[in-house]
Amino acid sequence: MEITVKIDKRSKQAKAFYEYLKTLPFVEIQEPRYNKETEQAIKDAKAGKTSEISLTDFRKELFS
Repeated sequence: MEITVKIDKRSKQAKAFYEYLKTLPFVEIQEPRYNKETEQAIKDAKAGKTSEISLTDFRKELFS
């Protein structure tokens, strides 16, 4: 059985607890590299679910 624990690492105690958890042999740490939207965009790009856009069109969309 697996459980998920979310730790806010902004406090000293939380950082210490996190470091302790990393030393345990039965604990697997999975930290996302990016936020959820970016992770989804990476997955879509790898799966070929994206389309090309010219730099000019991208700039128009970005600055409009």
